[in-house]
Amino acid sequence: MIRIRLIVLAALVLGPGFIARPAVQSQDAPRIDYRVLATSRTSTMEKELNDAADLGFRFTSVMGGETAIGGKEVVVVLSRTADAKPRYRYKLLATNRTSTMQREMQEAADGGFEYVGQTVFESTFGGKEVVCILERDRNLTTPVPFRYQLLATTRTSTLQKELQMVGDQGYELVGMTVGKTAMGGTELVAITRRPQR
Repeated sequence: MIRIRLIVLAALVLGPGFIARPAVQSQDAPRIDYRVLATSRTSTMEKELNDAADLGFRFTSVMGGETAIGGKEVVVVLSRTADAKPRYRYKLLATNRTSTMQREMQEAADGGFEYVGQTVFESTFGGKEVVCILERDRNLTTPVPFRYQLLATTRTSTLQKELQMVGDQGYELVGMTVGKTAMGGTELVAITRRPQR
């Protein structure tokens, strides 16, 4: 009884917006479905990404780390609305060498793929890799071609200098990870891009 009186009193003092209303789905906001993919093997993630994309899902986020049940995993979240159609293809790049990642990213970009996310992942075999996910819109007949530049350093002061150098050439920072990699211990790995001229 006291609780009801307090709620009524609070409603009178704070106005009609105070009364809690049950959560309802807005008629204007479409429902969003999510799919969570988690694997300890990066080699299977690309197939799982594309299987979900065939059902209309699109990449939303990625993170590598240790989960409570799965151990060391790469976890990817995808989403779709009810009217989503299969539209995207995905490519997953995983390497412990900066030069390899730079080359593979550019090859994928030349094929119409675009960077969407990255993480650092430690596999069950003890290897540490930088993982990048790239996306291609199948509806675009002429995707925007990008030139990628990957920067890797152990010092933030060096990263500042290197970012400014590529920034002067028109490169935009699209993603960064910090973690221990086989590329060079604890590293800052930044990915930049600019439209090809």
